Amino acid sequence: MTFVFLPPAQASVPVAGSTELFPVHRIYCVGRNYAEHAIEMGDTGREAPFFFMKPADAVLPVAEGNVGVMPYPPMTQDLQHEIELVVAIGRGGKEIAVEDAVAHIWGYAIGLDMTRRDLQGAAKKLGRPWCTGKGFDHSAPIGPLHRNVPTGTISLHVNGMPVQASVLGNMIWSVAETIAQLSTLFELQAGDLIFTGTPAGVAAVVPGDLLEGRIEGLGSLQVRIDQ
Repeated sequence: MTFVFLPPAQASVPVAGSTELFPVHRIYCVGRNYAEHAIEMGDTGREAPFFFMKPADAVLPVAEGNVGVMPYPPMTQDLQHEIELVVAIGRGGKEIAVEDAVAHIWGYAIGLDMTRRDLQGAAKKLGRPWCTGKGFDHSAPIGPLHRNVPTGTISLHVNGMPVQASVLGNMIWSVAETIAQLSTLFELQAGDLIFTGTPAGVAAVVPGDLLEGRIEGLGSLQVRIDQ
């Protein structure tokens, strides 16, 4: 049996200090997982986590020490940055208990959930899915995966100016709680990536801007917005 055309290349993420690649199965994203960001987006307090998805091939992998180039996407006048901790799942499962969740993690990376905010906003008003606002090509820049567990600060600079800053401990739902909750909705698989939410300070970027995200223990992720 043969395919009717050659299948696309496997979406993957580089592994820090290695020539190995981590194959991507699915990309899950947590909405509004820092209280200050929830407030700036119109919500208040701790609410149950909600999730949306990006296609696996939305990843824009950036090798260690490189600057990624993200094309400015079409059909938007409001491309916004969201710096996030990304968790890579190495062992799948469903109905995972919170106390067992960490055993399912393969590694961690710095990611950007890039968002066509105007398209997302229009979809919200009409009660429609967020796919056009969140799941477009190259909408998930990501740095190399690391095996060590990050516990400190998360920040983003645009053209050298600080725009987002917090600590990972400020997540409303911890990484373990997020994995547990997500596994009640989907059977997680090895290769899944979970973008765990962004701190306050999201804002628009334009072609030529240089974004530098940092998470303590994971180094940095640099991405330039292209035409």
